[in-house]
Amino acid sequence: MPETFVIVGASLAGTRAAETLRGEGFEGRVVLIGEDERLPYERPPLSKGLLLDQADPFLHDESWYADQRIEVRLGERVEDLDVAARTVHGVGYDRLLLATGSRPRRLPGSDHCLYLRTYDDALRLKDVLAAGGRLTVVGSGWIGLEVAAAARQRDVAVTVITPETVPLQNVLGTKVGAVFADLHRAHGVGFRFGSGVAAIDGTAVRLTDGSTVDGDHVLVAIGAQPNVELAERAGLAVDGGVLVDAHHRTSDPAVFAAGDIASVDHPLYRTRIRVEHWGNALDSGPAAARSMLGGGSPWTKVPYFFTDQYDLGMEYAGTLEPGAELIVRGDLAKRECIVFWVLDGRVTAGMNINVWDVTDQIQELITAGFGGHRVDVARLADPAVPLPELL
Repeated sequence: MPETFVIVGASLAGTRAAETLRGEGFEGRVVLIGEDERLPYERPPLSKGLLLDQADPFLHDESWYADQRIEVRLGERVEDLDVAARTVHGVGYDRLLLATGSRPRRLPGSDHCLYLRTYDDALRLKDVLAAGGRLTVVGSGWIGLEVAAAARQRDVAVTVITPETVPLQNVLGTKVGAVFADLHRAHGVGFRFGSGVAAIDGTAVRLTDGSTVDGDHVLVAIGAQPNVELAERAGLAVDGGVLVDAHHRTSDPAVFAAGDIASVDHPLYRTRIRVEHWGNALDSGPAAARSMLGGGSPWTKVPYFFTDQYDLGMEYAGTLEPGAELIVRGDLAKRECIVFWVLDGRVTAGMNINVWDVTDQIQELITAGFGGHRVDVARLADPAVPLPELL
């Protein structure tokens, strides 16, 4: 009797897993269930190109799923999972993949504010930007800054509120975060640094210092939290994410997890890593699918992220380790360089800003660093030294 593989989460990770199952020759039944009523799409365009009429985020049209014999069930929220009976949402399964993603963290009293997670959220935000006015952005992470950039390109006034001293401080540190502050200031964005939100009254945001930021619309972009409730109710091991091994297998051998929710026992980092970015969803869905088929290899991917803001494009790999030294290769002030974070001579993270075709080399340096390889810091900082020579 043909096997049935069910994927909960019609996300990038879930859809890529379904693609891989068919690509690897799986002939059984594939069921893809999603809460969103729209066909699966990628999320990076929602805060970038879609707001500027420059992107179509959908992965495939309806006919593709039919041709691939993938049963797509949209607009269905999955509440029940019985791992003992191997049933989910009324469907029996032989293997199950959870790719339920994450949702925006919310501020109390902000239900009337804008949030950005879904395609429909992006359409609402796009209409707001088209109407003009003043946009207040709470949060200076990737989503907040990308929306701020799109808003300014539509001549919308923007004020960003953040408790940090520079944008992206927790991710990139103070010196590199200041580059993003200068970039946005040059395009007319106002910042309220070191400020928390005390309350939101309509479109007025009252700060913890007693002042108020007035605007016409408020976007709350303070991060995301993984959708692990289904896994928790089913009794799977969860601790800040669904715990999986290096093959994306959960505490139940028939259940796998990928994307935002998966907290992977990472062989390279020798600890658990949970990543909420596009690159992780793109690659972890196929990795989990191969494991569901009994193949695949341990997960050794380095965390990866990219952003486009105004004329700045960058790619980031690795993680910022406490105490790491910042090494700049090129001109940071001109926003054309590669920056590395080095700890005890080992490269732990790297970011290329308006310098291209070096991501693979950066990731190789990071992987080598976790294997004990140490670099000559002076040569690392010298643009005349080819990166492969540092390996």
